[in-house]
Amino acid sequence: MTSTPGKPLLDLARIAAGAGAVVMRHYGACDARIKEDHSPVTDADEEAEAQILARLAEQFPGVTVVAEEMMAAGKTVEAGPHFFLVDPLDGTREFLSGNGEFTVNIAEIRDGVPVMGVVYAPAKNRLFVGSLAEGAFEMAGDLSGARAITVRPAPSDGLVAVGSRSHNDEKTADFLKQFPVKNFVSAGSSLKFCLVAAGEADLYARAGRTMEWDTAAGQAVLLAAGGTMSLWDGTPFTYGKVGFENPGFVAKGDF
Repeated sequence: MTSTPGKPLLDLARIAAGAGAVVMRHYGACDARIKEDHSPVTDADEEAEAQILARLAEQFPGVTVVAEEMMAAGKTVEAGPHFFLVDPLDGTREFLSGNGEFTVNIAEIRDGVPVMGVVYAPAKNRLFVGSLAEGAFEMAGDLSGARAITVRPAPSDGLVAVGSRSHNDEKTADFLKQFPVKNFVSAGSSLKFCLVAAGEADLYARAGRTMEWDTAAGQAVLLAAGGTMSLWDGTPFTYGKVGFENPGFVAKGDF
């Protein structure tokens, strides 16, 4: 592990920061349209994704990219063992509500594992990067002030669980009963993974439907920070699945 992020992480961070600037140009002045899966999409999603795709093609030529809006448009992609997953605006509902809890997500996948990722929350000026080779870091959107982050040991007086602000469900609540949770915090987008990675929470579980581009970057940061993520039965959580749809998962800190 390194004490500061190296070039691969910084390259990915710059791409995410540029996309975040695109997103913020639309913040507070953007109308949504409804896609076939009944989720919202905005000009911010589409413009940020176009920029990310162009930058990834420049810096990582020849590597396949699977991105949310391209898939929503009906493009067929064979991911293979090495590819990128992109969500240009994770938490579109949070973006539209104006609460700031939305992110730009980019992750590199090798053999089903997220080996490098960046999660950028531009409205909060929090940018998280992580790789299995270098560790995990938080910095500002201008890439200044980088500091290493790690998950924390489980507090002796109980865990802090973080969950979806927009997608709470009874099944997840029942699953959490097996853990000594003292406090539950709601948050939007893949910020939930980063709160665990930064030692600000201990546990994030989800039963409801998610897609691989929703989780890969956050998982990359979490793994790099020393955390774990698995299916509810403890088996590994992997990528490149048919349809890129996720089952339920649990992401944990140091316990």
